[in-house]
Amino acid sequence: MSKIITRALTQEQDGVPGFIASPERQAPGPALLIVHHHYGVTGHIKHMACEFAEQGYATLVPALYDILGFPDYHGVQKKTTDGRFVEVIGRGWQYLLGRDDVDERRVAVMGLCMGGRIGIHFVAATPRAAAFVGYYPSVRDEGPSELRPRHPNESAREIRCPSLILFGGNDRVAPVPVQEQLRASFLEGTPDVEWHFFPHAGHGFALADGDAYDPALTRLTWPLATNFLHRVLGD
Repeated sequence: MSKIITRALTQEQDGVPGFIASPERQAPGPALLIVHHHYGVTGHIKHMACEFAEQGYATLVPALYDILGFPDYHGVQKKTTDGRFVEVIGRGWQYLLGRDDVDERRVAVMGLCMGGRIGIHFVAATPRAAAFVGYYPSVRDEGPSELRPRHPNESAREIRCPSLILFGGNDRVAPVPVQEQLRASFLEGTPDVEWHFFPHAGHGFALADGDAYDPALTRLTWPLATNFLHRVLGD
């Protein structure tokens, strides 16, 4: 296993705040941008980034709330449009593509919870994304609003890259009928969609920051995500 380098990023030094974990390597390789969940760049998200770095991916978690000027997660989603979220994710994307150790043709996006929903919009607007992984995107049965003028179903229809989506049957945010509509929307964009459904899982089952965390299921889904990325991005 190669050495893993971790570093907190700052606006002043790096142009984007956040956290990065990367394997020590000489040639450019694959990379992953993680769009964090409602709670922000938590310790568990950083740990996840390190695990992906061990798999060979330069993994960046941009600190979206810092970029937006919020001290923490309270009230951010009620004050920020989806378009603005997509814009600030783009700053992390440009930073990642500009690194010497990153092959810009092999960069994927992963989103969890809130990050999954916003990640759908970002990938639809970013054709260069090589793949998308969505852990229980926070997609709701809701109409357009000023903050969310476009439903994720509309953006999903425009995604052309291979995608992997994981959902649970006890998801309190995106119930099963909503999940089924989202799946149909993804399939309108590309047949290359892997959809994994776990009947007894709740929303946020793969992150220790919420009350539905399931360590056993997290370990079960890990090979699904890493196998998918290895097949799409290569080693």
